[in-house]
Amino acid sequence: MTKKKKHHDENHIDETWLIPYADLLTLLLALFIVLFASSQIDSKKFQQIAHSFNSALEGGTGVLEFQNPVEEELEQPPLNQKGEINEKRELQQVQQKINHYIEQKNLTGQLKTTLTEEGLLVTILNDVLFDSGSAEVRTQDRKLVKEISQLLVMNPPRSIIISGHTDNVPINNSQFASNWELSVMRAVNFMSLLLENKQLDPRWFSAKGYGEYKPVASNHTEEGRKKNRRVEILILPNEPTN
Repeated sequence: MTKKKKHHDENHIDETWLIPYADLLTLLLALFIVLFASSQIDSKKFQQIAHSFNSALEGGTGVLEFQNPVEEELEQPPLNQKGEINEKRELQQVQQKINHYIEQKNLTGQLKTTLTEEGLLVTILNDVLFDSGSAEVRTQDRKLVKEISQLLVMNPPRSIIISGHTDNVPINNSQFASNWELSVMRAVNFMSLLLENKQLDPRWFSAKGYGEYKPVASNHTEEGRKKNRRVEILILPNEPTN
């Protein structure tokens, strides 16, 4: 009986080596998968992967327990968001060009630019362009309007809205029945003068009049009323293309 049992044990194949071998194959498979994924991630994440493998080989945290680098990949903004970022950057360049012109011509007190959620806003105080109660751009200021028109030549072109604004002092002449009418005609006349520049396409332009209803300062002081009497040029960002 003893001899038969011994003979049976000698014929039995020791398969314990399969366990570390299977673990090694699993580790190698995981290595190739993660290396493939790491070809699209940054160096910081690659270092994390390397650390994970080192830990696994030293008996620490296994690579399969480590956070998936593919899931951790830097999120790329969607295409439309990329377009918005690029368009904002281009509007900032337009703003820099206009600001340089303002400084060069010493017009800091008459013109200013603001980058808003709607687009790039260029504000021109009405006192720079119009006499009180008039919608005609003064002769001496037509050169300024022509120079501004050159600043609006852009590639690609963008939609531009010209808006007129007044203070709340009632108008008292036979030409206009209200500040609303005055603001509309100031916007239209200013826009028409801009469009004498043949490099500008009229299809991208529109005019609005808000009268006294969108003040930017108090109408209780002369300084506030002066700020409210203004023409605004709103340069809209182009819609991002997918």
